[in-house]
Amino acid sequence: MRIHKLSFAEITILKPNLAEVIIGSDIEMDLAMVNEYHEFLLSHLECPFNLLINKIHQYSYTFEAQQHLATMREINSMAVVAYNSVTENSTNSLISVPRAMPWNIQIFKERKTGLDWLESVDQ
Repeated sequence: MRIHKLSFAEITILKPNLAEVIIGSDIEMDLAMVNEYHEFLLSHLECPFNLLINKIHQYSYTFEAQQHLATMREINSMAVVAYNSVTENSTNSLISVPRAMPWNIQIFKERKTGLDWLESVDQ
């Protein structure tokens, strides 16, 4: 398990094709951050890969970032851990943003349940 720090997030490589992403508190992700994030994933993970988005902090996205976030064919699946209804609602709102590539994404209340789902879709 390797932990990497980006300017706005911490990414832990759990397996060669699985990473846990924790965005920092009170961050507003913009397009430059999304690009940095995508470049990191492509250079550190085996494709196709899965992501566990652990929403332990509150953060937001610019509209442009929302449109481009996770629009990579190399992403197989994403599990989002949402610890409260506000986070779950904001994640559902983000999921509903029109984008060229639909997401294979599920929202979970517990980290382990999200990891278990990612393991099941990886087979």
